[in-house]
Amino acid sequence: MTEFLTALGLAIVIEGVCYALFPNAMKKMMLNVIGQPVSILRAFGIGAAAAGVIIVWLVRG
Repeated sequence: MTEFLTALGLAIVIEGVCYALFPNAMKKMMLNVIGQPVSILRAFGIGAAAAGVIIVWLVRG
């Protein structure tokens, strides 16, 4: 559980840094995401989740 919370905290830190350093780019990105079809967002989400699982598997393996 400690590792999960550490990973979650790190993800929040990375996202916060992106918003702090590039606020205008993040706003533009959000507007672009709103215009995307649901199928594209779903495919990107599945791809990101799969990439995360592979990274964890490689690091932990």
